[in-house]
Amino acid sequence: MCRPGNVTLAVLLTSLIVLCGCQDLVPEDTRSILFSGFKRSEIIGLVAGFGTTFAAVPDLIAMFRRRSSAGMNPRMAAIMCVFQILWVYYGLLIASRPVIVWNVIAVLVNFLSVGAHFYFVRKEREVAGIK
Repeated sequence: MCRPGNVTLAVLLTSLIVLCGCQDLVPEDTRSILFSGFKRSEIIGLVAGFGTTFAAVPDLIAMFRRRSSAGMNPRMAAIMCVFQILWVYYGLLIASRPVIVWNVIAVLVNFLSVGAHFYFVRKEREVAGIK
């Protein structure tokens, strides 16, 4: 009777052998047909970065329309801003245009969100007569 540890080891070794023969199956990062100055991975990175960067914009717009800080957590935006600065640095290290561009924009969006939050909190306190 086979023990579970032996079966797992056999599956892992077989998988490793199969994967070693798959080096030719890795897709090459070719130049984009539409934008010859960019690699295909950069185009995908730009599209993906657009979605994740502007995910916070609807909340920012809603805050401006309400003219209120209600429902906004400035800590989350500030923490994201700090880590997006690290992403910008990482993008510089690996020379990735999409990582750099979208994270610089995201830092600005989050900075604007935190600034707007504190602006509306101050306005709300002035209206309420609280210092």
